[in-house]
Parts: sequence; structure tokens; C-alpha cells
Amino acid sequence: MNENGSVSWAKKAAALSLRTDAFIGGRAVAAASGKRFPTINPTTGKPIIEVAECDGEDVNRAVAAARAAFDKGVWSKMAPDDRRKRMIRFADLIEANLEELALLDTIDAGKPISSAIVMDVPKSARTIRWCGEAIDKLYDEIAPTAPNALSLIRREPLGVVAAIVPWNYPLFMTSWKIGPILAAGNSIIIKPAEQSPLSALRLGELAMEAGIPEGVFNVVPGYGETAGRALGLHMDVDAIAFTGSTEVGKLFMIYSGQSNMKRVTLECGGKSPLIILADAPDLDAAARSAAWGLFHNSGQSCDAAARLIVERSIKEEFVERVLKLTAAYKVGDPLDAETELGPVISDTQMERIQGYIEKGSAEGATLKLGGNRVAGYDGYFLEPTVFDHVTNDMTIAKEEIFGPVLSILEAVDLDQAIKIANDTDYGLASGIWTRDINKAIAASKALVAGVVSINNYADGDITTPFGGFKRSGFGRDKSLHAIEKYSDLKSTWIKLHA
Repeated sequence: MNENGSVSWAKKAAALSLRTDAFIGGRAVAAASGKRFPTINPTTGKPIIEVAECDGEDVNRAVAAARAAFDKGVWSKMAPDDRRKRMIRFADLIEANLEELALLDTIDAGKPISSAIVMDVPKSARTIRWCGEAIDKLYDEIAPTAPNALSLIRREPLGVVAAIVPWNYPLFMTSWKIGPILAAGNSIIIKPAEQSPLSALRLGELAMEAGIPEGVFNVVPGYGETAGRALGLHMDVDAIAFTGSTEVGKLFMIYSGQSNMKRVTLECGGKSPLIILADAPDLDAAARSAAWGLFHNSGQSCDAAARLIVERSIKEEFVERVLKLTAAYKVGDPLDAETELGPVISDTQMERIQGYIEKGSAEGATLKLGGNRVAGYDGYFLEPTVFDHVTNDMTIAKEEIFGPVLSILEAVDLDQAIKIANDTDYGLASGIWTRDINKAIAASKALVAGVVSINNYADGDITTPFGGFKRSGFGRDKSLHAIEKYSDLKSTWIKLHA
């Protein structure tokens, strides 16, 4: 087996040294209760190791450490250039530990090693480095005033920010929170998803090694109903940054009202449409975009192109292209470098997805491909599944499935396609393929979504904002706008006397 083969990666995974304690105040600590919970490998369905089960008392300890660090100014008042250098060092350390971090996400979340190595870890480092580089390039403002006054407008960090991150991109989504929260000068408490805490726990050590002061960077693994709720209700947490389901996002809004009216930013669910018009410049490229837009990460992406809306005149031809591409995906052990699609995250999620597949058939959609559990594995593997003849009133077209299930809908023209696309409670991402610039611009204006992709799907980088409309939440990750939301404006009016 060559260096990139499954045996090699499996050996490296078996040799990993796993961090299992919470990271509070600059050191690894057990949960105050002594409790631990298992994190499960979705490839095998078996426990990997037990991790500290943090609850309200551990949250109190983490908040106290974060607040003390913030009030001392060890990070919040550090010279911008010094903070910049430490953030860049943090990014360098992530890159230096690329294989380890990629393997942690592979065994913990079932992410194919090929994807984790090429995308998740490098892009995480890029995110933190970019945010670090921005620190000493963000200027305050002077307002236009009469000659006898001077008005200063400054951005100041919020204080203690808790980041509640999901399991589908454990390291990558965490970096989207870490980068701007730290760049703005805040202390951070990360609550990783209970399904995938391992890479976040390793980040605690790397942050310290990078020179980020004790107490500024904390990690509290645990369950949402205990550790997550405690953070949401804590009177000394200034903001919550949440990525996850719409249902849980609503809870954090309630927690804010029940506590100190803390800031809440939400990146929640999606049911994103991708429109393919007959004049698309390259139908093969459009088909690859459509298939990968949904099936990448086994459909476990909040912006997955779950509703493929195809113009009637090319629908039959286009669907065949998508089916051919989908059937060719290699589903299997994520430690095999040839694997393209790994398992879904858990037995519970697999059963939930299978329930949607049953509903799709029962409500009249045509199952064109897949629909079954992949044989030969003890873990949570599902075949890539495609439904045709879907209408927007069907459950599989309305609700977020978060799995490898694609729904294909038909439209007679652009106007009907946009009407179908916008007929949803969500508004995270969207896309259109057309060679007509007028149609493209019209669609970009008409589609009710935070992100619109034209002749691609979900391209972009750290420089562009990401977030949704409607029940997909509010606030933006990525770009300078993400840094802005973790700071407050302070106006100072100075009366000048001659």
C-alpha cells in the first residue's frame, strides 16, 4: 500500500495522541463532575475515546477565565501588531500539524482524509491567518464635525464570546469563529459538537503554543442541553456565535432574552436551490457542480444544493448527466485516500435521512438512484440518493435533510425557477447556470439568499461574507464583516476650546 493508501492512514490514525480533557485557563482539566462521554467513530459505529463532559460548573470556570483575561487586557489591549503575529503563528502551527488535525476530523466525523488534507485544514489555517493579518489594518473613524469639535468612532471588543460549532466541518467551522472573534480582541469559549470534539481540543494546545495568553482561548466539550444551554444563559457571556440547526438557533435567541440580552449571531439551516437553464455555458460543468454541490461531505453541508431546479427543455438530458456522475462516487472508508463520500455522522442521523427517503417515495417522487444503506460496513453509510419529479410541497423539498439526498424539480423558464427557488423558509445559498448576463444579474437580485453563485456552486473564499436570510439566520461569517460583528462602536465627542 502506498503512502496515501488506506493502510498507511489507518496506521497513522491508530497512533494519534488524543486530547480528551476540557481546555480552560490555559490548561487541560477534567470536568468538575468527573463525567465523561464517548465520541463515536461513524465509520465503525464504535467509541473512539471518552471526553470530558462539561456542564454548568465547567462553563462557569471557562467564563471566569475568559473574563479575567479580557479584563486584564492580556489580549484585548495587546498591541495590534503583536496580536497579528500570534494569530499568524497559530495558523502556521495548524499547517505544521496538518496530518494530525485532518485525521482527527476523519475518525471523529467521518470526513474523507483526501478532503480534510486538501480543504479543511489548509482553509482553516488560511482563515485564521487572514483574520490575523487584518488586525493591524482596521482603522477607527473620525466623524465630520464643525471646527470646534472632534468626534472619534472606535470599535471595541465585546468581551467574552462563546462559539457553538457544528459537527459537519469540525475544524473548518471552528476556524470561521476563532479568526474574527480573536481578531476583534475578544476572549473565546468554544463548545464543539458532542459528536466531534477532538480537533477543537487539540486547538487549545496550539493556541497556547502560538502565544495566545491563558484564559483567552477555552474549549468546553459537552452536550448542547447542558454546556450549550449554560453558555446561552450565562450572565457574563457577551455574545453567542452559533452554527447549527434552526431549531437550536431559536433556543439561543430565547436564552439571550432570559439572561443579559447577549448578542446572538446565527448561521442555521438551508434548503438551497441551484437553477440550471437551457443556455448554461457548459452542461457537463453544471452537472458536476450540481452533483458535488449536494453530495460533497455526504450531503452534510448547510449550503448544500439540495433542490436542483432544471429548465424543462433540457431536464431529461441533464438529469442523466447528474445520475451518471452520482453513481460514480466512491463511498467508503474515509481513511482510504480514494474515498469521495464517507459515512453520515451517527446512527440517529442515518435513521432520520432514511425516514426522509421513505417519505419521498410515499409522497410521489421518483427514486432514480440509491436510497439504501451501503452494505459491508458497521458504520453509518448511505448510498447517494436522487429523487426526480419532486414538487415544492413535498417533505423532501421543504425540510432540511442534511444527508446525501438530492431533489430534482422542473421549471418552464427562469421566472418559474426563481419562484420555486424562493418558495422555502430558508435563504442561505443559491445558484444559477446561464450564459445570459442579464438573466444572471436578474436572478442574483431576485433570489432570496445570502449567497448567490453564478456558473458555479458555493465557490468563494475568506474574503466574502457567508450567511443567510429568513430562517437560515443572521450575521455573517468570513470577511471583514465577521470581525465587525464581534465588536461594538463607541462614539466620543470632544468639545474644543480656543
